[in-house]
Amino acid sequence: MSEIIRLVVVDDHPLLLDGLISTLDLIDDFDVVGEGESYTDAVSLALELVPDAILLDVSMPGGGVEAARDIHEALPSITIIMLTASEDEKDVMSALQAGANAYVLKGIGGNELVDIVRRVSFGETFITPSLAGNILSHSYADQPNTNQTDDLLSKLNDRESRILSYLEQGFTNKQIGDELFLSEKTIKHYMTSILQKLQVKNRVQAALLAKNK
Repeated sequence: MSEIIRLVVVDDHPLLLDGLISTLDLIDDFDVVGEGESYTDAVSLALELVPDAILLDVSMPGGGVEAARDIHEALPSITIIMLTASEDEKDVMSALQAGANAYVLKGIGGNELVDIVRRVSFGETFITPSLAGNILSHSYADQPNTNQTDDLLSKLNDRESRILSYLEQGFTNKQIGDELFLSEKTIKHYMTSILQKLQVKNRVQAALLAKNK
């Protein structure tokens, strides 16, 4: 049996929320364990239920980015997926800096959303392609200089450096675990340590830092 992915969905538009839950609940390896409509709901559900992933709207009451930031700081193991109508580059950058693992535009097809949720839950990062180019170019511009990069990378132990090299190649947490004969949860713990040592918010920034060394 496939590993069940426990999800929380938070959006202040009732029809969209119902539609999302109906779509996700049809999937055998998904289990929607909570739903809400605001920052307060998102944070309280994350702390209470500790889901594998949480879907947040950027513009919900109290702020989706603020919710992402506080959830990531409290429980960095939770995968955060922003599902929003906003194509504002500032929103995308703010979400990624807050710790979001994915930024998905509303209007996406159900099958594609299911695929993205599954992939991101297993360790990938996703940005809607129409937004990704500018965001990644800005991320490069924000990287430290070579000496700073070397100093940050030197903080990693041998196991963390090896995991980072797999991340740079686009491996998911599960794939890295298979390569190193470690569980996916163990890789997640290592990944949290790597992000802290490199002083970055997410896997995208860590991979870019490694590529820019």
